[in-house]
Amino acid sequence: MNKKRVHRLWKEEGLQRKRKRKKKRACGPTEKIPVRAEYPNHVWTCDFIEDRTERGGKLRMLCVLDEFTRESLHIRVERSIGAAKVIASLEWLFLIHGAPRYIRSDNGPELVAKAVQDWLAERGAQTIYITPGSPWENPYIESFNDKFRDECLNMHVFLDGRHAQEVVEACRSEYNHERPHSSLNYMTPAEFAAHCRNSGRPTASLRSDNAEAPRAGQQIVANPLTLSGA
Repeated sequence: MNKKRVHRLWKEEGLQRKRKRKKKRACGPTEKIPVRAEYPNHVWTCDFIEDRTERGGKLRMLCVLDEFTRESLHIRVERSIGAAKVIASLEWLFLIHGAPRYIRSDNGPELVAKAVQDWLAERGAQTIYITPGSPWENPYIESFNDKFRDECLNMHVFLDGRHAQEVVEACRSEYNHERPHSSLNYMTPAEFAAHCRNSGRPTASLRSDNAEAPRAGQQIVANPLTLSGA
């Protein structure tokens, strides 16, 4: 039983050691979050996260989250994602959920591209770009991505893009339908979204009074939706 055989068996079984993550300190006050979500489809947030296949191929993932319901609306997996693919993903989401009032993101070139800004303006969605180097202004997606990496990406070895798509979609479904959130009165994101649709009360009052925005680095969870073979 030599090292090479152990490594071969380890890969065949899809095993991976969970990496230790350094605890992050809060980078800034959550009071500085520009525009807080007050109802479903009020503010969406999006960001990119990266991983690699078993053979070292690059995987890029676009994550989109509804800040009020905490639903993972979409995770697109590709070898690369440019402005055209960002627009394609948002167009599909707008058809299903309707256009949000705001979309919050960092200043990545794919997200600040003029084509993306013009397309969003035509559909009445305003952009909120956080201050460079200020992740606390986008805490929900930062928290989501941390948990997504810990509980999904670091726990699986992806054979290729299609395999990554299947695994990520399973994780997204679990997050939306099986993981209750204390900030949602211990409902799952899917349950809370349905409750908002069926309730006549102001949506901002549906949460517990002491619910707070997560700090950048505080962990939540994640999952995906449509992905293309990478």
